[in-house]
Amino acid sequence: MSAMPPQVSSGWITRLIALVLLLFAFSCMALGTQPGSPAPVLERSVKAAFLYKFLGYMEFPADPGPALVVGVLGAEDVAAELARIVVGRNVGNRAITVRQLREGDSLAGLQLLFIGEDAAQPGQALRTAEKNGTVTVTEQENGLQSGSVINFRVVDERVRFEVSLPAAERCNVRLSSRLLSVAYHVQKGGQ
Repeated sequence: MSAMPPQVSSGWITRLIALVLLLFAFSCMALGTQPGSPAPVLERSVKAAFLYKFLGYMEFPADPGPALVVGVLGAEDVAAELARIVVGRNVGNRAITVRQLREGDSLAGLQLLFIGEDAAQPGQALRTAEKNGTVTVTEQENGLQSGSVINFRVVDERVRFEVSLPAAERCNVRLSSRLLSVAYHVQKGGQ
């Protein structure tokens, strides 16, 4: 008498596979959000898109230059995504140029500077940019207190931004009320 292998229900196998896939998905999500790990790709893409959109809501001092120049320091992935986004696009009648910067590069000629979390000396870059009248965007815990005009924050797993009106005034740039209305927080004078 030969023993027949027990019949395995196909429903049981399907549930096991689903459980394994679910555990794998959760482990991947957890790895992407651990402190010190690179920001998820979607977050970096959203920040690049915001940088492009910010330009349309800023009134820069009259500048004879044909292009708006955006510098990106300490965030190669954001620079690459932003360069891809701006291809063939203008703000008003001005083209947009993206410069990927390294520590020590000149910040002259920039209208907007994004200082990423990988920048080695963000404070020095902020001070130099302010002297040049360049609008700064950061992604630091205390970005506005450090002198940034706009600072990205992740709130409830969404990329949001906060704005400092005193810092914008120091850069001689006017920010649209539409931009301010969608900001997570607006720092006014005396705060």
